[in-house]
Amino acid sequence: MILINSQESIVSVNGIFKQYKVPTRDAGLRAAVSSFFHRSYQTINAVDGISFEIKPGEVVGFLGPNGAGKTTTLKMLSGLLYPTSGELQVLGYIPYKRNHEFLRQITLVMGNRYQLNWDLPALDSFEMLRNIYGLSRPFFKQSRDELIELLEAKDLVQKPVRNLSLGERMKVEIIGALLHKPKILFMDEPTIGLDVIMQFRIRKFILDYNQTFGATVLLTSHYMADVEALCKRVVIIHNGHGLFDGDLSNLVEKFLAFRTIELTLINESNQLSSYGEVVSQQGNQVKLLVPRAKTAQITARILQELPVDDLTIVDPPIEEVIKQVFTQQVEKR
Repeated sequence: MILINSQESIVSVNGIFKQYKVPTRDAGLRAAVSSFFHRSYQTINAVDGISFEIKPGEVVGFLGPNGAGKTTTLKMLSGLLYPTSGELQVLGYIPYKRNHEFLRQITLVMGNRYQLNWDLPALDSFEMLRNIYGLSRPFFKQSRDELIELLEAKDLVQKPVRNLSLGERMKVEIIGALLHKPKILFMDEPTIGLDVIMQFRIRKFILDYNQTFGATVLLTSHYMADVEALCKRVVIIHNGHGLFDGDLSNLVEKFLAFRTIELTLINESNQLSSYGEVVSQQGNQVKLLVPRAKTAQITARILQELPVDDLTIVDPPIEEVIKQVFTQQVEKR
């Protein structure tokens, strides 16, 4: 086992590129026949020279729109793909060499992929994973029972996986992925498709696991709530390029200057411009854009001065934040 000093990086990514050659052809029968003899290719840069480092125990948000290169990067870090060029190390190992000791210390959780047997109770699949990882019976039992308790899954693990809801399946999948107590969690959209309550429970579990076992987490998500609840630091990429690496609070202050207040009024009103920019108004349903720094003050005024039936404060979606970061980077070039 390689021991790493607490001040050293546990994940190191330096100028990583990942390129794919994709066959292309024009539409039509003539082009289809021609492609059998003279195939044309286009080179796609899925990851285009990104660099970052992660310290032990950090929970880092890895953000970007669809197709930005997030999942490709996680697959390279977990050893499923090798980089076209550049250097990366995880726990002192080169991931794509797939050293057994390295694989015993990491896990990759993907919100839209499943490793447990569909027709068996999760407990049976856990036994299979125990043998794959070569876990001793006492270690396995303690780890399994701790995770079941943390995720409140005692009744779920005895049912065939196919009979579980999406959120319940995600719970037992996470248990299976963490049975060997990995030091590093690569988590790709772990809350995708889950309802609000299940999202909250998965977030709480990730935070508890990080604090209890000192695990390092690299998390991708399209939900700002995931990022705000778990990550002090975020890395943003777009089209394979790194755009931002720093504290989430700095990102919010720099790129989220405004918030949206969604109002449902008891009585329709046209005297709303003094509170902020009226983005939309349909009857008594109103959306106001207000300066982030004045949100609390304006909300207090609205509640005091207007007949409010419901009020919600909304942050822009992750995609809007990334768009602002990307726009500013392009303007600097």
